[in-house]
Amino acid sequence: MLDKTIYKQIFKASFNAPIDVEFWDGEQVSYGEGEPIAKIILHELIPIKDIMAHASLTFGEAYMAGTIEIQGNLQQLVTAVYQSKDSFLNNAQFKKFLPKRSHSEKTSKTDVQSHYDIGNDFYEMWLDPTLTYSCAYFASDSDSLEDAQWNKVHHILNKLNARPGETLLDIGCGWGTLIFTAAKEYGLKATGVTLSQQQYDYVNQKIADEGLTDQVTVFLKDYREIQQTYDHVTSVGMFEHVGKENLGEYFAQVSDRLVPNGTALIHGITGQHEGAGVDEWINQYIFPGGYIPNIAENLTHIMHTALQVDDLEPLRRHYQKTLEIWTQNFHDVSEVVIARYGERFYRMWDLYLQACAASFEAGNIDVVQYLLTKGPSGAELPMTRAYIYHADVAHGVK
Repeated sequence: MLDKTIYKQIFKASFNAPIDVEFWDGEQVSYGEGEPIAKIILHELIPIKDIMAHASLTFGEAYMAGTIEIQGNLQQLVTAVYQSKDSFLNNAQFKKFLPKRSHSEKTSKTDVQSHYDIGNDFYEMWLDPTLTYSCAYFASDSDSLEDAQWNKVHHILNKLNARPGETLLDIGCGWGTLIFTAAKEYGLKATGVTLSQQQYDYVNQKIADEGLTDQVTVFLKDYREIQQTYDHVTSVGMFEHVGKENLGEYFAQVSDRLVPNGTALIHGITGQHEGAGVDEWINQYIFPGGYIPNIAENLTHIMHTALQVDDLEPLRRHYQKTLEIWTQNFHDVSEVVIARYGERFYRMWDLYLQACAASFEAGNIDVVQYLLTKGPSGAELPMTRAYIYHADVAHGVK
């Protein structure tokens, strides 16, 4: 059978580690030397033409449907695919480059709400108590996920070198941990902006519950609608959502929202190599409209604004570890997720979390913190990075 012959060629080229494969007719084949890291079971023949046209989307949908079953470590398996230059996820003939997509304020709101408004109760099941849905910062091997998320928030705020009474805008504020910390521990007047109705409602209720109406504000708006200026701007896990065609506008908005010599800390997933910043399956099922820019793209856009770079800090291993903990947490509540959302939904999110961990492990993507100044680099910052680490220690980041 021609399809099976081509499958065997694909599998032979696609992994840098030993695997077992069981085909739809019961034939079993081993690839590579040594103990297999996983077994792939193909319950049905998936047409080769679908793989050639849409490799990521086709395999992702097959996994969601149970047509493909993985026995063993899924993250290791996907890492092995990414690390093979001839794999179906790396080879140009299998890649599907998505067309440019408009990111108007209306489509951005729809895209964001499709992901973040699944329900606060869904995210509460597997995130840590801070409800922080971005890369944590593990200052110690013994840090829990919650410890590491507090570390991250403090590390970001410490980089700003903010003073009590100053103002902060957080673009894409999530469930508000950063703006509440900025207000309560750093004495800042903090404003958050989100397009998620559920996040907005959650933050507003917390502002009222904690009596912070004079110090914390949240807007249910597109970030492009904000007109005020602030001493500091933060944005964590946001620019991945704005789309390739809007990155320049995004960084221009960061610049425009800062007072002269203000500081910004932009934290986001960033490629350290050239290539497509879109995965077709993730774009279809997880993050509609998402795009991961590389460092050169971001720096080019920054250069076209009044912003200057003060520091870049890659946190790739931190996000890999964050995702591995999220995956374990997600597995721990598998029965609840399946009962509430169904088997297909559970398999979709399980694949998403483990494939992302694999992508960080393989080095396909990174997460980088960009410390930026509006005006001459470091004009209002201390001469060395020591201020960051001294403040980290003072806030328990050790």
